[in-house]
Amino acid sequence: TTCPYCGVGCNLELHIKDDYIYRVTSPFDSIVNHGNLCVKGRFGYDFIYHPNRVTAPLIRRALQKPGTRTQAFDLSEWRVTSWEEALDYVAERLVEIYRREGSPGLATYLCAKATNEDNYLLQKMFRALFRTNNIDHCTRLCHAGSVVALQMAIGSSAMSNTAAEVIHNDVFIITGSNTAETHPIIALQMKAAVEKHGARLIVVDPRRIEMVDYAVLWLPEKPGTDVPVFSAMAHVILKEKLYNEQFIRERTEGFAEFTQSMEKFTPEYAEAISGVDRNLIVEAARMYASAKNAAIYWALGIPEHSHGTDNAMSLIHLALLTGHIGRKGSGLNPLRGQNNVQGASDSGAMPWHYPGYMRVDEPANAAKWEKAWNVEPGGLNQQLGLTTTEIISAIGAGGVHAIYMMGENPMMSEPNLNHIRQQLEQLEFLVAQDLFINESGAFADVFLPAVSWAEKDGTFTNTDRRVQRVRKAIEPRGQSRPDWQIICDLAQRIEFRLGRPNSAYWGYSHPSEVLEEMGSLVPEYRGVKYSRLEKEGLQTPVWDDQHPGTPFLFTDSFPRGRGKFHPLEYRPAVEMPDDEYPFILTTGRVLEHWHGGTLTRNSKLDDLYPEALVEVHPADAARLKIINGQAVRVSSRRGSIVLRANVTHKTTMGVVFISFHFAEAAANLLTIDALDPQAKIPEYKACAVRLTPAREEELPREEPVTVRGRY
Repeated sequence: TTCPYCGVGCNLELHIKDDYIYRVTSPFDSIVNHGNLCVKGRFGYDFIYHPNRVTAPLIRRALQKPGTRTQAFDLSEWRVTSWEEALDYVAERLVEIYRREGSPGLATYLCAKATNEDNYLLQKMFRALFRTNNIDHCTRLCHAGSVVALQMAIGSSAMSNTAAEVIHNDVFIITGSNTAETHPIIALQMKAAVEKHGARLIVVDPRRIEMVDYAVLWLPEKPGTDVPVFSAMAHVILKEKLYNEQFIRERTEGFAEFTQSMEKFTPEYAEAISGVDRNLIVEAARMYASAKNAAIYWALGIPEHSHGTDNAMSLIHLALLTGHIGRKGSGLNPLRGQNNVQGASDSGAMPWHYPGYMRVDEPANAAKWEKAWNVEPGGLNQQLGLTTTEIISAIGAGGVHAIYMMGENPMMSEPNLNHIRQQLEQLEFLVAQDLFINESGAFADVFLPAVSWAEKDGTFTNTDRRVQRVRKAIEPRGQSRPDWQIICDLAQRIEFRLGRPNSAYWGYSHPSEVLEEMGSLVPEYRGVKYSRLEKEGLQTPVWDDQHPGTPFLFTDSFPRGRGKFHPLEYRPAVEMPDDEYPFILTTGRVLEHWHGGTLTRNSKLDDLYPEALVEVHPADAARLKIINGQAVRVSSRRGSIVLRANVTHKTTMGVVFISFHFAEAAANLLTIDALDPQAKIPEYKACAVRLTPAREEELPREEPVTVRGRY
């Protein structure tokens, strides 16, 4: 089967006895990971058996009115019910709210950890039955800036090459990615490219991440200064005429206006803003431009800014300037975070696009999906829907009254969590479909127990665009059910109550039928069939049943025709350090944990990294009289948390780092909810904070979210 954690998509072999997984290995002939696994892939499966897992449908005992909703972690606040009662109740409440409030009154969170089939069906249900595009998932909180920039510049938002092609690079750039911890198996391939194949690595990052040990250049920029640094590299390439004139002439547009906008981005200007030595910028520009095969790899440190689209665009410009795209061992490669964030996006888990990135506000696209889903002509909503952050903000009179949440946890993943809590307390009706009652699910009126990846069939699409099988290995625990079955069962109940029986098809007998329906409508998936995914999977686009898949993109052209340069301006982070809040906070992941912690904090992995830490540079710690391991209060204009200090050279002076996995010291209580105006992505990677010594007794003593009782 396929790993349920990051976007690498490692192949797993599950060793089972008496319907119990007792060991996980990986086949050495795996095309993705060659038998290698990180700690999460090899040991992080035990959450399946954790006593906190909920395996029967639940309804809140006291169904609360808007404004009085509270979190319910204690199972005494819930009652066990049957699937029939739970689904009937959900259908009745959703239809009631839809009839009263119309399509704006409903919204759904889809899930980058669920399968392509699960996501396709849930967006189909909300679009075809409730006529709403208020549909989004965590891509809005990770790579939305990358997606928008890539669509604007080349017409495709997918990773252009295969990660394993890094061994064909003679130069590659890593920026905004702590690859060794967030994509460990890709990091192994990058290390091999340096040590065995002689590639030269350039790291651009505020932290001294592990990959710096393998780099010939490290550009330690201040958070939020990517546009000046990468535009200064473009400035050098232009001034020294290191650009690929033929590629620019034949395959791009907008070069003259772009060149003019780069005039001010001198290395000296970039140094003054970013703190990066101008000579390092010049050397990096020359090295990248003069390479035979060069590639750029980035993760959330690029898009998670209020100017995240501009950040990603500044990287795209480097590839268009030099022609380092459209060939093996080159390209623009946004490393996807979760196991199926690429597939969920492909499957239509977004407010602006149907599956296959077809805009919902284009009548021809709506007509296509109306015919496919047996919706009357003109019946689908052609207005752009709300994004994840906008959904929460829209809760209230005249806005969103009901949310259906599959596998997401906005009470951990959204910025400015105090505001999120206040909004959820006002919500009229919430359904959670998950394995555990997490911080968001505790607000729900109904809990629908889903199965883990090991208990169902489906497909994931990894960061390489590789569609791979997920195979049912064990029977579902308790009464839990696969997501796709829950959705189909619920959809039929909703259709009946709306008086539209059989308006859309929900009688699937296997997820393979769902994927075939999607492939019949999304050209890039037309040739993706379960029968062709038995071994290595297929990399989209797969145009027909004979097509072998596409390891790298854009050989001859871009989807939009010509690649387009866009003039750029530097816009600083919304909240800069000052005398009151003198440090920049940036956030991210650590190797042992995953996202909001719903899975890994219900695993023995939690023993490896049991509490939140704040990374502080030794010089800053000395000035504040903070020692390693001491309790520290970190405060922003939005909230305050107490956690232990990790005094380390891994961070740079003036910058502190906190991972976002720990509910008891949630980093997103501090982060700002400023949004990129184009991608609507929050600014997680830069906000102003202060640090003060705290008392040991101020450290959070409560255990991570624990449901008291067991069902």
